[in-house]
Amino acid sequence: MIHRDLLQHLQNWKDKEDRKPLVLRGARQVGKSTAVDIFGQSYSNYLKYNLDEDEDRAILERDLSLDDRINIMFANRLIRKKEGEALIFLDEIQNSPKTINLLRYFKEKRPDIHVIAAGSLLENTVDIKASFPVGRVEYMAMHPCSFHEFMGALGYDEWEYFIDNPQLSGANHLPLMSLFNQYTVVGGMPEVVAKYAKTKDILTLDDLYISLLQGYLDDVEKYARRGKLTEVIKFIIKNSWYKAGEKVTLTRFAGSEYKSREVSEAFQMLQKAFLLELVYPTTATIVPALPEMGRKPKLIMLDTGMANFQAGVRKDIIGAKDILDLWRGRIAEQVVGQELLTLTSKVGQNRIFWTKGKDVAELDFIYPYESKIIPIEVKNGHNSKLGSLHTFMDATNHDFAIRVWSQPFSIDDVVTTIGRKPFRLVNLPFYLVQKLPTIIDKYI
Repeated sequence: MIHRDLLQHLQNWKDKEDRKPLVLRGARQVGKSTAVDIFGQSYSNYLKYNLDEDEDRAILERDLSLDDRINIMFANRLIRKKEGEALIFLDEIQNSPKTINLLRYFKEKRPDIHVIAAGSLLENTVDIKASFPVGRVEYMAMHPCSFHEFMGALGYDEWEYFIDNPQLSGANHLPLMSLFNQYTVVGGMPEVVAKYAKTKDILTLDDLYISLLQGYLDDVEKYARRGKLTEVIKFIIKNSWYKAGEKVTLTRFAGSEYKSREVSEAFQMLQKAFLLELVYPTTATIVPALPEMGRKPKLIMLDTGMANFQAGVRKDIIGAKDILDLWRGRIAEQVVGQELLTLTSKVGQNRIFWTKGKDVAELDFIYPYESKIIPIEVKNGHNSKLGSLHTFMDATNHDFAIRVWSQPFSIDDVVTTIGRKPFRLVNLPFYLVQKLPTIIDKYI
């Protein structure tokens, strides 16, 4: 079983005095239901209702008081309510507008009952005539497994010591990079990770990737029930994986004849379903760093493993000495972007990259930290050759930068080539991206 970091976030929610019903977001098959089932074992009472099921939905939609509904829910499961806390899990809640409306009453009338709702297509489901009660629920996001979770699934828990102590990681740099390459190939979809942990055979994963992709295609009818939009969404699901880590143009995306408006609407729906993200640039070097939506975005997909499978490059990655050499460096940006998203469970935490002028200079990502914008470059090479990073550092209000690369952890004192501004460059091997907040806290 894969230990998911989300369990700690759920525990933090449980411990809050001002806790509200929780809506858990995330793409299909990222492990939402499994995580809640495990978390539910920490309660004296745990009830799960799947609103894909007609019988479960009918029980929740009865015209009864909240107390009577709760009593019937226990009775239906033949469970006698025990002393202690109770958790009710409402899975696939988007299928029941009445149950969505019901969430508003739990905090007011039954604060003793903890409620988690989940669904992969909440904003996209057509014909829902209810919205989530503003101010009466809270949200949490779940993503594919991080490298940290991948390590645990494969039984490398003892290596966490070197991850937690970056200055000591150099002695194990090569095996850690080898493991990260495996993560880049396999990806973070829980079922895929679990099977790889058992077989250690990449080829046994093909059927799982195919099944995941087909499942997303089958969901399209739930995203949109209009002919042309359905067609565009299916096209993007099939073809966007090849564009992972690349700046894209919406008009005639991937060689299609679709118009910008059609592609934009389809992308918006797929973003709401957590299958991908259009990462927009900013030109800001100090806060606030607002994305400029009129410029070309970078496409980051849900999962690096699925992207590699669809592109047919897994063999190249397995034999590669440096993932920065693959896909013209784009798969490295994809996997770093994926790792950055796992650093938070907040919904709507979008990634941003930086550019100056008409792409005169460009950085792969930025990371907001308190009142600063931390630049992140995904690149090997001599410090004096990091032209875009130097340009950013000349314009910003601090002296701290991050480079993600394939070499061991180190810290360099650098001076910009034009402004002669000194700054510290923290060099993070790929396997340490997960420690970015801790490292910034320590060295900034």
